[in-house]
Amino acid sequence: MINNWIPKLARIVNVRDETPDTRTFTLKFIDDTEFEFQPGQFIELMVFGYGEAPFSLTSDPDEKRYFELTIRKIGTVTSALFEKPLNSLVGVRGPFGRGWPLKKAKNRNLLIVAGGLGLAPLRGVIYRIIRNRRDFGRVVLFYGARTPADVLYKDELFMWRKHIEVYKTVDKADEEWLSCKLGYEGVVTILFDKISVEPEDTIVFTCGPPIMMYFVTRKLVELGFDKKSIFLSLERMMRCGMGICGHCTIGGIYVCKDGPVFSLEEVESLLEPTVEVKKIVP
Repeated sequence: MINNWIPKLARIVNVRDETPDTRTFTLKFIDDTEFEFQPGQFIELMVFGYGEAPFSLTSDPDEKRYFELTIRKIGTVTSALFEKPLNSLVGVRGPFGRGWPLKKAKNRNLLIVAGGLGLAPLRGVIYRIIRNRRDFGRVVLFYGARTPADVLYKDELFMWRKHIEVYKTVDKADEEWLSCKLGYEGVVTILFDKISVEPEDTIVFTCGPPIMMYFVTRKLVELGFDKKSIFLSLERMMRCGMGICGHCTIGGIYVCKDGPVFSLEEVESLLEPTVEVKKIVP
């Protein structure tokens, strides 16, 4: 029986720059073990000599030969990881957590709202949908980033448009973004005023900065979306990922142990406090 708590050795087989401070790391277990996980789950990544931290799995869950993590360089563990050359070994434990409820979205419409790095935990959802496109109704992606340079998965966003509706916006656009009509300018909630989305028979998945999700969920409720059909990931609040440090505890809920994906009905009263939480990053 596989014990997810025991670290396994994995090799960094590819690294791809996404933005000036964000990279996607492709990992493969040294014993060629196939890795199974659900979109929205996370792993504990150990960079030997520096520590361990939780990161969302961001790859296609149906591609079991390898897995990917999209990581921003922001702390001790991530800085050390960014210095690792190809073929370096790291430790991996997992997968852990409650992922996105894709079964609830089957035969229904799906609205995905992501902000910044929040698109990473939703990337696996999109690939699962593409592989099983007939199982879903209308699928719409709203994605917001700070600037055009901060947009993740630029080539993939273009490819995804063949299968789902993709709408992008940036807080501050440059001349190329505007002249080439690459997207809109403004925070991600402006897309609700530009693109029609119907609340009837629609599931919503959203992930991003807490302040973004707070205003996105408020807007969704105003539009008539059912709170039971709105799901969000609070993965940014996690630190140890094991329920030990208490950093991700709000209202008696441990994000790492009880989530990181929750329905709005479960955490609505906790969303406003999360806006004020000062995250200590790995």
